[in-house]
Amino acid sequence: MSPLRKASAALSSVRLRATAAATLVVALALGLAALALVAVLRGTLQNNADAEATRKAVAAAPYAETMELMPATPLSRVVEPPGESSIAITKDMTKDVTKEGDGGPVAVVGKSGKVQLRDGITATIADPDLLLTDDKSASATEWAAPQKYAVAGVKVATASGPAMVWSRVPLEGAEKALQTLYSALLPGVPAVLLVVAGMTWISVGRALAPVAAIRTKVADITARDLHQRVPVPGSKDEIAALATTVNGTLDRLETAVDTHKRFVADAAHELRSPIATLRARLELAEPSELTREALADVERLQSLAADLLILAKLDAGEPLRAAELDLGQVAAEESVRARRRPEVRLELDIEPDVVMKGSRAHLDRLMTNLADNAVRHAASTVRVRVHAEEEQAVLEVQDDGPGIPPEQREAVFARFTRLDEARARDAGGAGLGLAIARDIAHLHGGTLVYADSGFIAKFPLNR
Repeated sequence: MSPLRKASAALSSVRLRATAAATLVVALALGLAALALVAVLRGTLQNNADAEATRKAVAAAPYAETMELMPATPLSRVVEPPGESSIAITKDMTKDVTKEGDGGPVAVVGKSGKVQLRDGITATIADPDLLLTDDKSASATEWAAPQKYAVAGVKVATASGPAMVWSRVPLEGAEKALQTLYSALLPGVPAVLLVVAGMTWISVGRALAPVAAIRTKVADITARDLHQRVPVPGSKDEIAALATTVNGTLDRLETAVDTHKRFVADAAHELRSPIATLRARLELAEPSELTREALADVERLQSLAADLLILAKLDAGEPLRAAELDLGQVAAEESVRARRRPEVRLELDIEPDVVMKGSRAHLDRLMTNLADNAVRHAASTVRVRVHAEEEQAVLEVQDDGPGIPPEQREAVFARFTRLDEARARDAGGAGLGLAIARDIAHLHGGTLVYADSGFIAKFPLNR
């Protein structure tokens, strides 16, 4: 499988998709929750600051009503304690309190909290975050920037007319609280997503483990071991129901295959007697062209019945009666007994003492089928070779015929498969010989394939 296909298969896995979906859902939920938390906290802190500013302004209103705002006179000097800064309560917020002239300060407040009015009366201002202006003055935006302070104003009636008491509360504490929240959310949300992804990956993997076991078992079950069943988990969930359904299907399949095998075996066995009787009668009849053709047909029927019977036995999985035998001896004897064409020469290249464990009857049939096939297609020579190679007994049956095209080298082992050339050369083959030979090779723990010039069978050596 190419790396691209492997990557595509990995991306399409249920485990990965479930993990990605769960992580995405949690990410969206956490994102929305974080936004809502920030918005609620920001609003709460802002409302608290606004409420505090309003409370301070309302609390200062009665005191402000005792003051009198009058046009300022030029100030020659403001006397304050050394090192103290001034906070001005002005009639015009745009004026600099350090300059003299009309429109200047109405009163000057130092850190001592004293207000110096024009008539020389003093009063105490408890909070420097309070500002008193007349009703016609500008707003307090320059005194308290909206981004840094929460501002509230209350109208009061002074002795000189309507005025405004402005109060401000710093928003620095609210900003620090929000920064603390940000510092917790920024690393916290990715960490939570990693935990969710890891836990989802592990949980889905454990949930799908029974599915992998079912898939592996089903992949191992073949027509010869339909008695096997997939494991049923004890979770009593959908996966357990799937395993139960698969086992039920295997039960029905095993019953159907067994019925088919019995039918084939019974039919092949029952056909042997009438075919043998028919052949005997044809052999006793007066020789003629018709009887010779009928005998050839009967021989093909006998061969087909025998092939069907051995296939039924192989499919039934009967125990193998194995014993030590010399593969070279089997190959030499059965090659000589095979059907021969006068123009085809047989060459043997047999290595001695190539010993394996197997059934002599089965290996005789394998060798006979391979030799007959080679003789049928050879132009002039059939070569049989037996040798040992890397702990394996190797049997090669080669011929100098046209060979098998690469695209059909696997198809020839299917049952009832005959190539067009084989049909033209010999009408007697039923297309079962090579299928039987491969089944016998597999029964002995070996393999049978077609190479460039013939068939190669490999079996485990008996050491």
